[in-house]
Amino acid sequence: MKGVMRKARGHQRPRHLVILACLGLLLLVTGAAAADEPIKIGAIFALSGKAKNSNQPAVLGVQLAVEEINSEGGVLGNPLELLLFDNESTPIGSHLAAEKAAQEGVTGIIGASWSSHSLAIAKVAQERKIPMISPISTIPSLTAIGDYIFRVCYTDTLQGAILAQFAYRDLKARSALIFIDISSDFSLDIAQIFKTNFTALGGTVSREIEYKTGQSDYSLQIRQALADTSDVVFLAGYDESGFIAAKLQEAGAGAIPIGSDGWDADSFFTLGGNKIRLGYYVNHWSPAHEDPLSRAFSEKYGKDGEIKAPTALAYDAVNILVAAIRLAESPDHEAVRRSLAGLRGFKGVTGEIAFDARGDAVKSACIVEIRDGIPRHRKCYNQQQP
Repeated sequence: MKGVMRKARGHQRPRHLVILACLGLLLLVTGAAAADEPIKIGAIFALSGKAKNSNQPAVLGVQLAVEEINSEGGVLGNPLELLLFDNESTPIGSHLAAEKAAQEGVTGIIGASWSSHSLAIAKVAQERKIPMISPISTIPSLTAIGDYIFRVCYTDTLQGAILAQFAYRDLKARSALIFIDISSDFSLDIAQIFKTNFTALGGTVSREIEYKTGQSDYSLQIRQALADTSDVVFLAGYDESGFIAAKLQEAGAGAIPIGSDGWDADSFFTLGGNKIRLGYYVNHWSPAHEDPLSRAFSEKYGKDGEIKAPTALAYDAVNILVAAIRLAESPDHEAVRRSLAGLRGFKGVTGEIAFDARGDAVKSACIVEIRDGIPRHRKCYNQQQP
């Protein structure tokens, strides 16, 4: 019996070799699981509420980018998992959505669209040290929140200056009326920037008319505008500006309506922009741009209708985040942040993107002309300042 036992032991492997073999197998198993584990990206936009319609183009851009990246093999051997959070069209909803994204362990956050929403998200992202890229929030104070906050669009500093220059030099306007949504950080900010630049050129702002997004009756504001004889009326808002512009025109106002990138939404035109006889707005990108990447994007995704600038910007935002993950060779928050800060010469659909020391993209801007309700590319400014 003892001999049998000794024989059995003689055929056993030394204990340390067995342990090493088990550890090796465990590493292989866990390594395979890690390779298949998705890299989570959070996207925070308005999926309900008053901002829903104007946010839809950006949501589409994020979805297109994630689908395309996954079809090409994902990132670092892992698929991307898109977690889409509804900010319910409010700053507090944006804050809560950002907290949820952090709890889900996202590598980065894409969003939001409206500046007041992005400001709320950025505070959470900076505190939790999660890289955030806003596709289209232009308020200058956004990236001042911290070094984890970036954007792929230009800022209000640029578009406000360009719009003032275009109104004064191209339209020969010498007086301007401004409609300001006092419930919007974006509207308050861009209105002041336009005013500062327009008056510096020699123009005058005759009056500022206040309103709040979502109000059902603009008759008081329309009457106030009709008493004014300015050359242009700057509607410093989002898609509600289409409704206001149409009402001003119906009432007989002679001022040419002008606006910012907040006009680039289908809802702007359905609310009244499609009735504008003549108007102009600043935009980040035009499907008519001749860049090869831009043309290829429009041909691939613009078959069912015109692609809006927020779609192209959100698509670029996802791709630049993925480029940073690849450069870092890791989804680690700090490593990705460093990659984003140092990224240079990224060629996106909306142009070449590099972030400055604040996290702002150095970008060009375009003027779009609306004639008989149809938007057409007019010209682009290719410098940081006009």
